[in-house]
Amino acid sequence: VIEDHFDRQFELEKTLADRGKIKELEQLDRDTPKAGTTSFTRQQLPLGLGHAVWCARDLIDDEPFALLLPDMLHLPKNGKGCLGEMVEAYNKTGGNMVSVYEVPHDQTHQYGIVGTDDKGGSVNEIVKMVEKPAAGTAPTNLAISGRYILQPTIFELLAKQEQGAGGEIQLTDSMQRLMERERFFACTFDGAVYDCGSKIGFLMANVAYALSRPDIGPEFRAELEAMING
Repeated sequence: VIEDHFDRQFELEKTLADRGKIKELEQLDRDTPKAGTTSFTRQQLPLGLGHAVWCARDLIDDEPFALLLPDMLHLPKNGKGCLGEMVEAYNKTGGNMVSVYEVPHDQTHQYGIVGTDDKGGSVNEIVKMVEKPAAGTAPTNLAISGRYILQPTIFELLAKQEQGAGGEIQLTDSMQRLMERERFFACTFDGAVYDCGSKIGFLMANVAYALSRPDIGPEFRAELEAMING
């Protein structure tokens, strides 16, 4: 479905052209990947995130790579996206990097949590990583927000990683092992993060992104206010 979504839609393009929808046609062209710029692989068994990443090993080969989880949406404050912030920081630190954001302390058990050396600033070295810690045991309230820059050495660890929680191959388990020989950094995202794995998170993301758009934001805000005020 995703592969088809990013393919050319000749019927749609012709319909837009025939109806003089030039603006929409130009936007469609901007959003369609150019030929040869995308590749796809399939995870044939539901064995978790670590296994899904491992399935892309032949596409990545021996290069550092970015991993973006699509159910975590990041709305920046300053116009620079989350991955843009990470790449800028990575060019200075090297190693491996995850994006983090602050969550309420009573919700840390729902996320992968990192502890850092806390030297100040938005980028700090990770000293501890815990997947969904028990309530009251988290080292911080900094949760991994579904954006990673990883070295290709993670693949050899994933290939040997035993199934963990839920019978799945957990990416966090291999990252913890990789921390024993490579450095990891946390880049605190300057913006809002929406976890679309929950119904409320999904709804909040739609509202936030709609309000941020200059073309529909003002009208949408007025409609929301009218709805709330009854």
